[in-house]
Amino acid sequence: MEKDPDDVSNIHNRFSLTLVNPSSHYFSLVVSLVVATVTVLATYFGYLFNFGFDENWYRLPLVLGVLVLTQLLDTQFTKKKEYSKSLHSSLFGNMLWTVTLLMGILSSIVLSKEIELFFIVFGLLLFASFRIGIYTTTLGVSLKKAWAICLIQPMAMYLVLIPQEMWISVLSEPIGLGYGISFLIIASIWSFVTDRAGRPAMESTHKTIQAYLASQGNDFADAEELMEQRSSETKVSTAQIKFSAQNGQKEFRMVLPEIHPGPYHPVGGSNIPYLIYKNLSSSAMVMHSISDHALNLPSRNEVKKYLKNLENSKVTEEGVKCTEPVTVQINKTRVTGLLFGNNPLLFLSRSPHGMEDIPSYMKTEIVQYANNRNYGRTMIVDCHNAMGEEISKEDGEDMLKAAKSCLDTLISKESFPIELGYANTDEMDVWTEDLGMGGLGIICLKLNDKKYFLGWADANNMENGVREKIIEIFAKKDYQLLEICTSDTHYAPVKARNRNGYYQLGLITSAEKLAKWFFEIAKNAEANTISTKFEILENETNVKVMGQGIYEDYSKALDNSLKITKGFVIGGVVFFVTSLFL
Repeated sequence: MEKDPDDVSNIHNRFSLTLVNPSSHYFSLVVSLVVATVTVLATYFGYLFNFGFDENWYRLPLVLGVLVLTQLLDTQFTKKKEYSKSLHSSLFGNMLWTVTLLMGILSSIVLSKEIELFFIVFGLLLFASFRIGIYTTTLGVSLKKAWAICLIQPMAMYLVLIPQEMWISVLSEPIGLGYGISFLIIASIWSFVTDRAGRPAMESTHKTIQAYLASQGNDFADAEELMEQRSSETKVSTAQIKFSAQNGQKEFRMVLPEIHPGPYHPVGGSNIPYLIYKNLSSSAMVMHSISDHALNLPSRNEVKKYLKNLENSKVTEEGVKCTEPVTVQINKTRVTGLLFGNNPLLFLSRSPHGMEDIPSYMKTEIVQYANNRNYGRTMIVDCHNAMGEEISKEDGEDMLKAAKSCLDTLISKESFPIELGYANTDEMDVWTEDLGMGGLGIICLKLNDKKYFLGWADANNMENGVREKIIEIFAKKDYQLLEICTSDTHYAPVKARNRNGYYQLGLITSAEKLAKWFFEIAKNAEANTISTKFEILENETNVKVMGQGIYEDYSKALDNSLKITKGFVIGGVVFFVTSLFL
């Protein structure tokens, strides 16, 4: 039996619906002009053949001119005055009119019947009904206002398309009027019902959609306001391992925030790994701890509060020694551990098989196991370095066994003085579409005269197998690269038009190029290795987090809206087809 998707995955899967829109408003402008041209030609060669196109050729530039003017006029009626959305909606509306005309011509050929003029007014009103739907759902216009403006563009085009002496006769075609007015009513009912699909938890589904679409253009105020209203205050912890030279001049930190990057770029804490990184003078690795989207910060205000409070971290332990790393592999799961004083640091991974965020119950069980063995602060990193589904029960048990085995082994391991070097790509030209603002970083740990490297990327996960290729390239040069971790940033350098909504590291940039960059900074880290002490820092902050309930409500509203829409679309298509037989 297939497992039902969780709410976050369900919402994420709906992201593909936003890809229906063209990526460029120039594309919509050009194609809408092409579609309008087809409308003119289909009207004169298919319906008004008695009014020769040779004598009415001037109507084509008139229709195109009116189309462009009304597209500009439309922006004045929308909430955000967005020209691009006006163009996109105009394109799809014009396509409906054109398809109606072409289907009318096709039906007359296939069914060997006379062509019916009512398809002209039917298509015009179908265009208007689409405008009601799109204006109320995505453009922030009320239903009353949508009715007032829905006919502006199609009617303006009609008046220059059709000869004046035929204006009344074509518009008064009873069948076309009947079908067209029916679709206007259907569109209005659909708009009314879908807006209430999320109630009682969500007052308006349309406002949520509008806020999301606005945020895609970096206007994130409405989205953050809606999310912050639904968020609740809770206490979140952040652990750090601070490494500093004995003279105090060099400093590096490994940060494990309990909060989760997100919800999506550019809203809330989507870029928080980089913001923490910059706050720590670009000398840090901000790891993905065991956390999920319920721990997203909903707004910039909460992000600022969290960052400011990080300054109040307290030292709970310090020392100068660490064990050599221990790696335990059980089937598809792998755990690598280090012990700083009495504080274990574990790296959990399923690469190259991949997985979603590690569930919180695993953290609880690992920490409890460590506490039973009198360990201090147990720090757990979700390496987040391969794409996959939520971890299965069997793989979860394997990972827990590997973590417990690693903890058992670390107890008996000898500790050695720490030498550490760190380097990053801040001074290198490594911009790429699958990498966040923090770039790449690497540390060199020298323990017992052996060197171990740990890589980090400010990226949203990794392409499967990329980690293994980079580690293999390092191994050929006698460099032991223990792990490569990502921050799981939800920052997007460019808008990714794919199902995920982002480019995972290695999807755009080859493993060979990444390995070259990593190796260059690895040599710098190795050259900068110095004797180091460590401090374990703890911090607790009261901030608003989004919680799980908000995702349940969004998921339910989306599902209900899509079910309603499917029903209306199927019914509308069937109703449309009946017109072809008249």
